[in-house]
Amino acid sequence: MKNVFVIGACLAIMMACSKPEEKATVPAADTKPPQAEFADPKYAEMGKKNIAALAANDVDTWLTAFSDNAKYYWSGGDSLIGKPAIADYWKNRYAKVIDSISFVDDIWTPLKINVPQKGPDAPGVWLLSWYQVKIKYKNGQKLAFWVHTDLHYDSLDKIDVVVQYIDRAPINAALAKK
Repeated sequence: MKNVFVIGACLAIMMACSKPEEKATVPAADTKPPQAEFADPKYAEMGKKNIAALAANDVDTWLTAFSDNAKYYWSGGDSLIGKPAIADYWKNRYAKVIDSISFVDDIWTPLKINVPQKGPDAPGVWLLSWYQVKIKYKNGQKLAFWVHTDLHYDSLDKIDVVVQYIDRAPINAALAKK
């Protein structure tokens, strides 16, 4: 019995002398979403499929990716507003100007903008793409040039904004009447 008392007393002393269990202080998780993050890779696949339709002169299939009120902007300030205007432009280009076109060496980066900065970066999904355009015009001229295109998708996964960064000077020179 004496042994049980000694063991119990030792345990009581050990417990009384030990430091209370210290809990690790973990800073509260930052609940704010990041300014931007990678979006679903499906958008890259959608972009690749869409541009393949344009390269095949299937403008109608290409247009199925667009919302009715889509806006198409070029870096030089030109723009097209509405799906009918975009359709007319590209169908006219194929009918009168473009013989063939291909898009190669492409890079696709889908981003989700959670918190826009002080610019045109609207919240939602953007697909950023870079590719080389190889084009043959109906006048026989050929060009190869790089293009950067930003596509914004609405809540229905339709393209509602296109911003295309392109140097039109070589295009204009190739199409100039001599």
